[in-house]
Amino acid sequence: MVSPYSLTVPGGVQQQVLGLARSLRAKGHEVRVLGPCDGPPPDPFVTPLGNSLPTAINGSIAPLAPDVSATLRTIRALNDEAFDVLHLHEPLVPGPALTSLFVKMAPTVATFHSAGESAAYRTFARQLSRLANRIDIRVAVSPDAVELAARYVGGEYEILFNGIELDRLCRPAGARERAIFFVGRHEPRKGLGVLLEAMSLLPDDVRLWVASDGPETAELKLRFGHDRRVEWLGRINDEDKFDRLARAAVFCAPSLRGESFGVVLLEAMAAGTPVVASRIDGYLNVATDGVNAALTEPGDAVALASTLAKVLVDPRLSRRLCEAGLEHARSYAMDELADRYVEIYERALSMEADHLTTISVPRMLRRFEGRFLRRSVALREPG
Repeated sequence: MVSPYSLTVPGGVQQQVLGLARSLRAKGHEVRVLGPCDGPPPDPFVTPLGNSLPTAINGSIAPLAPDVSATLRTIRALNDEAFDVLHLHEPLVPGPALTSLFVKMAPTVATFHSAGESAAYRTFARQLSRLANRIDIRVAVSPDAVELAARYVGGEYEILFNGIELDRLCRPAGARERAIFFVGRHEPRKGLGVLLEAMSLLPDDVRLWVASDGPETAELKLRFGHDRRVEWLGRINDEDKFDRLARAAVFCAPSLRGESFGVVLLEAMAAGTPVVASRIDGYLNVATDGVNAALTEPGDAVALASTLAKVLVDPRLSRRLCEAGLEHARSYAMDELADRYVEIYERALSMEADHLTTISVPRMLRRFEGRFLRRSVALREPG
């Protein structure tokens, strides 16, 4: 499994890659994850491919590794392991995923995560479309992700939801603190500034826990640092995040745009925490207003404060959202997602066996063709 984003930097795609790998390995499948790492690998099954470089992409700053050294490490790791199947996340993002697609040493499954708009897709659509033809099975995490990918590179896609690791989230019920929890990169599309404005309209005994950081952190602290109810946590690991989810009175996701799915909403639901979020397409994939979440118009601080206040003061509403949310979250179990991907991997292997896909070394690497282990093994096998 290949991630284009640094596996030591918090992010939705990285979380899905590592969580899916853990679930597959628990089921007895041999899985390795390849990706950039800025520091020690987060799990023993991760092969680090070097440090990342902060890169502007899709309205955010992504930790990518598009350099030559990462490319060479990727090719070597793919060759040394001689994998049966390659699963590329965000396959057209520069770095290890795109390199893996280019050399294609095994049947290839690709998962598309991004939604909204992409300047890279728009600019390089023709070139990316040719590379996308090397993908054997295309998966997208939501209809919005399908729309973006199909608009620029065409093709047919299967939709598979993002998963959550229920065993790490479902914890014994404990005392809740009168606190709102936010976790997400501090950048305009995440809407943290709107939430901080809403805090000025909430009672003095309501606190706000703000996790992570980003390009807006310094500016937001300058504007709202006087509010002592706001606790700036910085980057936190998964265990700290799950602990805060279990203790918060409300989880808030005030994003303005650019969300393809909303797995963090499902995590809050699984933790038994009521969710207040923006009414944007990505979140509507997993949240229903008044049923398992309370949704507000994006960018409206007054409406957000009003909705948060209602959930905080109405225990019946809070309890109803929690109960419905927990039931809803259980249908997105990572173990179920892993089973679906195993079926897809087996189908990809069948495509190779039936000669419906071709594993061929790119022209620029053919002088090294004799060193490609998987092809050499395949050629030596009888039949």
